[in-house]
Amino acid sequence: MSKISETQWIWRDGQFIPWADATIHVLSHSVQFGSSAFEGIRAYSTPQGPAIFRLREHLERLFHSCRIYRMEVPWTMDQLVAASRELIVRNGLESCYLRPMVVRGYGTAGMVPTGAPIETYLPCWPWGAYLGDEALEAGVDACVSSWHRVEPNTIPAMAKIAGNYLSGQLIKMEAMANGYAEGIALSPSGMVSEGSGQNVFIVSKGTLITTPLDGSILGGITRATIMQLAEDAGIPVRELHIPREMLYMADEVFFTGTAAELTPVRSVDRIQIGAGRVGPITKQLQVEYLGIAKGTLPDRHGWLTHCR
Repeated sequence: MSKISETQWIWRDGQFIPWADATIHVLSHSVQFGSSAFEGIRAYSTPQGPAIFRLREHLERLFHSCRIYRMEVPWTMDQLVAASRELIVRNGLESCYLRPMVVRGYGTAGMVPTGAPIETYLPCWPWGAYLGDEALEAGVDACVSSWHRVEPNTIPAMAKIAGNYLSGQLIKMEAMANGYAEGIALSPSGMVSEGSGQNVFIVSKGTLITTPLDGSILGGITRATIMQLAEDAGIPVRELHIPREMLYMADEVFFTGTAAELTPVRSVDRIQIGAGRVGPITKQLQVEYLGIAKGTLPDRHGWLTHCR
């Protein structure tokens, strides 16, 4: 796994501070109880300079996550958009990964966060393909995890909160320990849920299928993007509860996520998917997605926020 490459500046509550100064107390509520909301957003190098992909949609989800956990964000959407753009320019980056974070700081020892201040951070750093450059072309080997995703109405799966990713860590570490690049978790009902940090799509007889927003998955921004691009291309899209065995029967399987982008899956549980390489619909959507993100195809949906 790639390490974080430090940049010069991080935005913290209205000020740009040196990377090393962006620290929180060991007894901050977020460290003790995982009560921080965050987003993962990519900025791509385009012919017009760095551009952030679907920035406002990501920030909207950040605000929604905070609302669910009764965290009052002291900044507006427009302020965070402006800060994100300036941060990337100040750090001299043409492409990067941006991680807005709203954390509960130091102020209370109990589980109830009353008295813990709200702090907002915008770090960014260069980051390549999450599962490796070769994964986008060759695909990855995945497994069905022994760890299930959460039951609806336990913790909110649609909130992107740090504590939710303890589940993802277990899914990912188990997969890697068993020689796979990624794991696919099932829902409490035994249907396909999502990867450790990605949504899952299958292609069957020309139809694109993904799990509905059923309380066991995050409503991915990349997921929504791919569904829109498929609709644009006339590819049928259905949201269905997917039995595990449909993974093995699928013509194509792929992951979507800001970090993973659109990564083909060539096998699941050592059962080859389709021809064992990137399928035609996966490739078509991958080319369209990355083409728009990198500014080589028209931004017909207005998804890019240019930094300068």
